[in-house]
Amino acid sequence: MAAQKLFGSSSGARFSSGKRSGKKPQEPENETKKKKSRLKPLKITLVVLLVLEILYCIAIFSNIPFIARLRSMYIETAMSTMSHQWLATAFIPHDIVNEVVTRTTTAREEQMGQNSTWKGKENKTPNPTQPVKNTEATEPKETIPSDQKEFFELFWELDQKSMLSYVDKHPEVIAKGWDKININEAGLDDEGTSIRTTMGEQVLAIDAENQILLLRVTGSTYRGVLAVAKDPSRLKLAPSEYIGSVGQHAGDIAEANGGVLAMTGSGFIDNDGGGNGGTLAGACMCSGETYGQHYGWGYKRIELHEDNRLYVTDASDYFGDNATDAVEFWPALIIDGENALGADNIFTEMNPRACLGQSEKEELLMLVIEGRMVSSLGTDAEECVDILMRHNCYQAMNLDGGTSAIMWYDGEYITECSNQALDEGRYLPNAWVYCDAPVK
Repeated sequence: MAAQKLFGSSSGARFSSGKRSGKKPQEPENETKKKKSRLKPLKITLVVLLVLEILYCIAIFSNIPFIARLRSMYIETAMSTMSHQWLATAFIPHDIVNEVVTRTTTAREEQMGQNSTWKGKENKTPNPTQPVKNTEATEPKETIPSDQKEFFELFWELDQKSMLSYVDKHPEVIAKGWDKININEAGLDDEGTSIRTTMGEQVLAIDAENQILLLRVTGSTYRGVLAVAKDPSRLKLAPSEYIGSVGQHAGDIAEANGGVLAMTGSGFIDNDGGGNGGTLAGACMCSGETYGQHYGWGYKRIELHEDNRLYVTDASDYFGDNATDAVEFWPALIIDGENALGADNIFTEMNPRACLGQSEKEELLMLVIEGRMVSSLGTDAEECVDILMRHNCYQAMNLDGGTSAIMWYDGEYITECSNQALDEGRYLPNAWVYCDAPVK
């Protein structure tokens, strides 16, 4: 029994000892797993930081053309407004920012002295966009009603097949005649019409009596509205009722001046984004009356003259002798039919845009691009030139964009402000207004 007990005890001792020896190798293994699990997030963080640093170096210092252009776009976009400049200066070395700023200065210098002349484009009639009837005896007999023919002559941009198809489906639009057509599907909640231009743009509205055509323009990064207003004698720059103190919404300015269509006019002092449209940036002229102080060197001015033509000139020059209305900003986009941005275009910042131009036929081209939104980031100046050139633009200038870019038509806003909390856009010192009758 003793032997058996001893054996059992010894055997139990060996078993117990064996159990303890079995645990000892497991403890370091568990500790190792714990240490590895603790190190894993740190390793991931270091890898992420390393990748970000590599991407940062590529984005900031790479000379690959595509990346260099994106970098310039970012810097120009940030530096184009006082309140956003820190987005460039806080993350990008000053010498790189200064290089972009220097190119901007050079671009200003290149535009100085480039002014409109309309050379070779004689102004023969007060409103040359009106259809000219052929009164020769050899004129063939009309196969379509005269008002329909004149409609298509006036709105030459329209794809006739899509227009006729729309009329077949909506015969009520010509109940009073083709010269009384009034189609309006331009509202922010409207989807537009099935009518197209020969350039492929969607038609949003046609107002035959007021000679207005509203078109949807789109691209990979933007959407906007191009208004083609055929009678330049109806255009004026209308001031806010309280100019010099506080601005007004574009629609309110338009309604106070018999306006059918309106868009952004002058820029204004906007320290920290808190401007109220009261203090003009640069000078302007409204129906012959001047306000503000000239921008001076490096800026341009677009003037409406008594001959109902728009002229682009230097803001440092005096107003033209025949000028009636004018706004100062920059850059000039098109001068006498030529792209004024130059071959080495540096105006690549993606922004909401507002541009005013005039075609070879002296039609007014009013362009507003929405921006800084998920649905529309905005676009650069070159894209605006391309849009306007499709419509044979002869003179054009970039106006104050950003949150000021807005378009109003027939009692409602047809573009969204980049600050979507502002249903009517910002207070403006003035607005370009296309009136329901020629301006006297």
